[in-house]
Order: sequence, then structure tokens, then C-alpha cells
Amino acid sequence: MSKSTPASRPPSERAKLTPADWEQAALELIADKGVGALGVEPLARRLGITKGSFYWHFPGRDDLLDHALKRWETQDRYHLKLALGADSPAADRLAQFVWRTSRQTLTHRIYVALCALPDDPQVGPVLKRVTARRIQFLSAAFEELGLDGTSARQRAHLVYASYVGYLQLQAQELVPDRDNPDFNDYVQHVIETLVKPIGR
Repeated sequence: MSKSTPASRPPSERAKLTPADWEQAALELIADKGVGALGVEPLARRLGITKGSFYWHFPGRDDLLDHALKRWETQDRYHLKLALGADSPAADRLAQFVWRTSRQTLTHRIYVALCALPDDPQVGPVLKRVTARRIQFLSAAFEELGLDGTSARQRAHLVYASYVGYLQLQAQELVPDRDNPDFNDYVQHVIETLVKPIGR
């Protein structure tokens, strides 16, 4: 049986899904089952389409992963600027960061999945850039509140460690998620403990 080429596939199949559709579906699969579960066949089954559409847009699984990770990083940069790049007071921006990072569940589940592969040549560099960028934004906000550079970085790491720890505990159902009545109290406690004492 000969292997089909992009030109030989039906136009309707090629046009059915865009590269962005495949990238977003890949991110959702990573969030649900981890990077190791990402493959052309399981992704096609998830989307209810044959593999032909995939190969029209991507030469292989690794290329899709690269594009999906770039998509996630771009989205994360956008949301980070919304939370910490606005003109509002630094204490308010930090509080918004805590709220936003507690509620963007798909982004967080992707982040947890990527954290399982820090040494992966495709995942590792993206993970490091995203983490460093987030901590840099946090540190800059704490400096605006009057902390020196070293203290601001330390507090930024503490806030970020709280976020990463929250994700791990949430996966084990040891802290309230956003549908839990105790969720708001939990997030407010984090803000009161790590942000407001400096902002006062």
C-alpha cells in the first residue's frame, strides 16, 4: 500500500482542521495525559478525524510539539502582561497574578505536565523561559513596592514556589480548587501572607 502525499489527500480533509486546531488539541492532550501521550493517532482519534489532515500541516509529532509549546508560551506571555504589565499599583498586580494563576486551569495543567520533563530537549528550554519570565515580572513588581533587588527576587521565588506547590497539592486534591467554596479564602490567604505585608 503506497503512502499518500499531501497533494493526493481530499481537499475537504486537508481543510477540516487548521494548524492552530491541532496545536490547541495537542496542548489539551498534554494537560490531560502528559507529553508522553502526545502522538498523531491518539490526537486524530481525539479530534475525530483521520491522520491525513495532520500530515498536511506538520511533518511529524515533534514538529507539532514545537508549535504547540510556542503557542502555549505566547499565550502565557500575554496573560502574564495582563496580570503584571498593567499601570495599576504593584500590590494590585501581584494580587491579580495570584488570582489569575489560580484560575487558568488548562495553563496550569500544561505547566505541571511540562515540569515532569525539565531535561527534555524540546520541553526544557520553553519551561525555563516561561518560569524565568514569570519570576522576573514578580521581582520587578516587588521592587516597585520598595524591596531591594535581592529581597525582591527572594520574595518572587517564594510567591512562585507557593504557586507551584499549590498545583502539586491541587493534583492530589489536598487544597481547594476554584469550584470549592474554600477556594477564595485560600487565595486571599496567600495574598495576605505574601503580598500585602509589603504593599502596606
